[in-house]
Amino acid sequence: QVQLQESGPGLVKPSQTLSLTCTVSGVSIRTNSWSWPRQPPGKGLEWMGASRAIGATLYSPSLESRTSISRDASKNQFTLQLRTVTPEDTAVYYCARGRPPTGSSSYRPQDYDSWGQGTQVTVSS
Repeated sequence: QVQLQESGPGLVKPSQTLSLTCTVSGVSIRTNSWSWPRQPPGKGLEWMGASRAIGATLYSPSLESRTSISRDASKNQFTLQLRTVTPEDTAVYYCARGRPPTGSSSYRPQDYDSWGQGTQVTVSS
């Protein structure tokens, strides 16, 4: 059974870097692709980026300049860093197994089959 768990601070100040870790159990992260979707209050889910099984990373064009995703296979974890955050980055952040089809950056629920429970991150001074 695949399980994912997000961890990280729930409050980040504007202009700082948001850092989250997803710990995966039940399967090696060396297989499959692993994504970070998020859901701002009152809005739909937005795909931020993914770490692919081959080691490459993919990013949403709208967030690419501020986002870094990496993986640590020895810990079976992958991480998200979002730089220079603003209150508009306040959202529930999820980690999930899967990614958009090649050439797409849209979120579609059918592209993912396992999810973390989500973690609320608020950007506020």
